[in-house]
Formats: sequence, structure tokens, C-alpha cells
Amino acid sequence: MKQITQNNLKTIFLLFSSLYFITINAQDVTTLAGSTNGFADGTGTAAQFFSPDGIAVTTDGTIFVADRDNNRIRKITTTGVVTTLAGSTQGFADGTGTAAQFYAPRGLAVDVAGNVYVADTQNNRIRKITPAGVVTTLAGSTNGFADGTGTAAKFNWPQGVTVDATGNVFVADTGNIRIRKITATGVVTTFAGNTVGTADGIGTAAQFNSPQGLAIDGVGTIFVADSYNNRIRKITATGVVTTLTGTVGQFYYPHSLAVATDGTIFVADTDNYRIRKITTTGEITTFAGGTGGFADGTGTAAKFNEPAGIAVANDGTIFVADRMNFRIRKITNTLATANFQLENQVSLYPNPASTLINIELEDITASKVTILDMNGRKLQSVNILDKKTAINISNLISGIYLMQITTDKGTVSKKIVKQ
Repeated sequence: MKQITQNNLKTIFLLFSSLYFITINAQDVTTLAGSTNGFADGTGTAAQFFSPDGIAVTTDGTIFVADRDNNRIRKITTTGVVTTLAGSTQGFADGTGTAAQFYAPRGLAVDVAGNVYVADTQNNRIRKITPAGVVTTLAGSTNGFADGTGTAAKFNWPQGVTVDATGNVFVADTGNIRIRKITATGVVTTFAGNTVGTADGIGTAAQFNSPQGLAIDGVGTIFVADSYNNRIRKITATGVVTTLTGTVGQFYYPHSLAVATDGTIFVADTDNYRIRKITTTGEITTFAGGTGGFADGTGTAAKFNEPAGIAVANDGTIFVADRMNFRIRKITNTLATANFQLENQVSLYPNPASTLINIELEDITASKVTILDMNGRKLQSVNILDKKTAINISNLISGIYLMQITTDKGTVSKKIVKQ
């Protein structure tokens, strides 16, 4: 019998492991959709955009894009099929689908119910689009500054939006150099900021200089791409503003940012033509991109031309609105690891459910169950020990969520529906 050496064993182990695990290259940049400048629905490179800016992704992988100079909100399926959700010619009008009008929309955010919020920049309004494509005005009217309810409030060139787990919308009111807050009923207040500057502080004692992108984590902390200060700022739920990172030369007009489920921050460092990564310990690295241009590739071999919007899916995949390349780019992340055997060892039922979802495990043990909303924010975490456990979801509102089950063999993510 042929002797089995240590190297043979290593080869057998790797081959055996590959039956169950697929690890995707961490910085593999590809083009999901778009090609030349223009307007066209279609699949992949058959679709066309004109200066795509804001971008958001849901837990089921659906992507929404603020197609700025086409004055439309576009929708991209997981297979790259691009359609128009709402908007048509430049203007202002509420309505359904193409009957609605926008004027240079930029920032986007999606809530747990699938509603899309739009910073309709040159209309100085925040718009809301239902999953059926019905567009209404949540707040804002003419250019200016005023707190108030609905159209009594005023914004000046709003660019970034994000939404928390309870439906509050936060706005980077760029021209007013403030971060504004809109309740679900449309009441607008000033959350932070006042005059131009770099000062940290509480609420209006803090200063920004052209705040543009916003993102929020699972505990309600807001992160701001403070563009002209070339800094990333942090705002607690109580309005305390600090500088997370950024010095002269470190960033160059960062336009937007996104927070992964593990707390990692990804920044569209627009005029550096790069996607930057900030770890939870504050370490900054270049995740993808280098010189300006267009090229798919790995890490710094890839090229962007003014990456503007950025979003992170729950599996760690990153989507970038590559504005001046008129494309939507996709970056596969080290978080995107599939374990097909493990998936089949975890059963959830009933699903959809209104109160309880049962978890059954086969030949594995679990330690924790975490429920995330459509934006990757942690809503609920439960420690478990038994092979069969019932999880109470009665406190969630109706919608789609992601349930992550931490086991001794790895983490399984499954979609659940709360009725």
C-alpha cells in the first residue's frame, strides 16, 4: 500500500473541505451593470446610467440606484436586470413610477418595509418610494433652512440619507452644513451641526464642512462622510459628535460610506478613486482601486472613476456607484463564504411566521441567534443551547429580516418573513 505522507493528508483535507466551502476572493471587482453614458433598462452591460450616485441594497440582494443625471431611481436584481422604479424627466412631481419626477437625486436608504428614501438634491426635498413605486414627499419644499413638519421644513442641497430601525430618517443637509432628523410623521429637527468648521461637540455645537454621505450601525451610531474636511465623523444616538478618523491627505473628498454587519466601515474615497476600509479598531487600508480609470480586477489592480455611492450587503458583498464610469461595480468580500452542507443542517419553520420561529439543528450545536433588518442593523440577539429552539419575533414589524445562527461549524444566514 502506498504510504500516505503529511502532504498527501493536507491535499486530501483541502479537497474534502472544498466539497463544503467556497471562499470568494476578498477584493474581486467586477461590473454588475452599466456601460456607456446614457439611459437604457436591460441586463448587465446592456443597461445605461448617467452619473449614478447613491446606492442601497436590501437583505434579499435587490439594489437601488439614484441615477442622478437621468433623474430616476433604478432597480437592479441579483442577476443584474436593471429597471426603472420611479422618475422620468427632470422636475418635481409626486406620483407612481415614471409619473413622478426628481431633480438630480443623490443619497438613498431602504427601511425594513422596503420603502426607499431619496435625497432629491436639487428639489431640496426628501422623497419616499413604496415597494409599489408610489412616490411622495416626506419633507422639504423650497431651498433654505427651517425645522418644521413636512413641507414647512427646508433643506439646502441634501445629499445623504440613512434610516434607523424605528423609521427615523437622517439627512446630510449639505448646503446647511447640518445633519437633520425626520421622524416617521415628517417632523424635521436639527440633529447636529451649525456653521462650517471641524469642531467636535454635542448637537449644534459640532461643525462640519459639506457633509455628504451617511450610514448607521446596529446600535444607532451615525457615521458621516464630512467631505470637505476629509474626515469620517461619528454621531452617537444622543447627538455627541466626534472625529473617527481623517487627516490632511488621508482622504480626498470622501462622498459616501457604509457599515458592514461586523462594524467595518467602507468609504467611497471619491477623488482618490479608491474604496477604503476602516476596521473597528480604526485601522485604515485601501480595499480596492488606485489610479483613476476603468478596469475590473483584484484589489488595487481595479480602477474607478469617482466612486460615489457605496452599500454593503449582509453577506459582505460591496456595491459601488462608479459615477464617471457610468457603472455599478461589485466587490466580493471575505465575508462572502458559502457552506452548503451547514445550510442543510439548520431548519427554520414556520416561515413566514407571526410570533415564533422554530430552529432545528442536525449534528451541530449553536450558541447564538441574531436577527438583522434589511440594512444589516442588529435588532435582536438570543443565546441558545438546545438542538430545537423557538425564537419569539412578535416584537418585529411585518417585513423581511435576516436570521444569523452561530454554530460550532460556522455561521448560517437565512431570510425570515414576519407576517
